[in-house]
Amino acid sequence: MEGEGEDSRIFASGSQVFLMRNFATKLMLYVAGAFLFTSRETMGGLKHSPGLNAAHLCIDMQRLFSAEGPWPTPWMQRVLPNVVKLVERAPERTLFTRFLPPQKADDAPGRWRAYYAKWPDATRDRLDPKLVDLLPALSRFVPPAAVFDKPVYSAFSNGGLHRYLRERGVDTLIVSGSETDVCVLSSVLAAVDRGYRVIVACDAVCSSADESHDALLELFRRRFDVQIEASEAAEILDAWRPW
Repeated sequence: MEGEGEDSRIFASGSQVFLMRNFATKLMLYVAGAFLFTSRETMGGLKHSPGLNAAHLCIDMQRLFSAEGPWPTPWMQRVLPNVVKLVERAPERTLFTRFLPPQKADDAPGRWRAYYAKWPDATRDRLDPKLVDLLPALSRFVPPAAVFDKPVYSAFSNGGLHRYLRERGVDTLIVSGSETDVCVLSSVLAAVDRGYRVIVACDAVCSSADESHDALLELFRRRFDVQIEASEAAEILDAWRPW
């Protein structure tokens, strides 16, 4: 009987530990959930109107990244209507970038040679030249929209875009395009470094990797909330009157 009592106490103690651990786990999940909810409510989103000095920077919405090209972004077509709406609001204040691969891998500098050794069919000596064009739904806006070609991820890589924006007094960039976790990311951070207010149209950017797309939008909202706002296209359009 004495052994049975000891076993009961051990069992009871084990149950208490289990219950305490279970409670602690639930509490941690609750706190984490509350934190994320609070973060999403208080960080990110459109803080105020883009203003009269805003421009729309549309990154690499090209046939190169459509189903036709070597780097297809599966849901580019899904975000295209929102991109078109942003362009339609002010085509004369829209700037398109195009990613322009080298003629051949050996023309690329440094590690870009290794990159194009991996993607030889993406060099211009093998690529259908029409694939570097903007999607037809967007190319019709040029002109008055401007186009800037770039050989690397960032839209600000050669200085031409920054100079163009400064000459026109642009201080805010509404960003759309592809891919969220490559060229959009590089361009957004370059814009932040140059002092622009950046508004990412989160339903007008796309990627071939859902997880990194979602993670980056959350990163923009939580870590860069002073310099980057992540908002839906409808909210941006409702607030942006560039005239």
